[in-house]
Amino acid sequence: MLINTILIECHENLHFGHLSEDRKMERIKTSAWWPSWRKDVIEYCHSCDRCQKAIKATDKRFYLMIHVQESSTPWEVVDMDLVTALPPGGEKCYNAFLVIVERYSKTPIFLPCHKDDTAILIWNRVIYHTSLFKNIISDRDPKLT
Repeated sequence: MLINTILIECHENLHFGHLSEDRKMERIKTSAWWPSWRKDVIEYCHSCDRCQKAIKATDKRFYLMIHVQESSTPWEVVDMDLVTALPPGGEKCYNAFLVIVERYSKTPIFLPCHKDDTAILIWNRVIYHTSLFKNIISDRDPKLT
């Protein structure tokens, strides 16, 4: 009965409830011990409907990976990623930067920007000076689509 009380208290606690298995184990191992405590924590977490729904809700969806033909000329194929949630910096208080890698020469370009200005930035700073790309490879970030 004491084991069940410990599991319930650590799992249902108002301030620390429904943590990951690892966090629950860290919390329990500092306050209690019994021979099968790790197995019991895992089983208890797996029996919690709320935890299982949360795990499924945050589970990342993976997409089919396809082979992208290598570029035969400069600026034909580029990789793009937007790095956001940065502290504002510079004269214009940029809070993100766009990373573009031209696949033919592997040249990286780092463009400071505001997280919502990517389309204008790509047009004014890259396409205007080079050409339209045949392929853009990204991580499906909605800001780049």
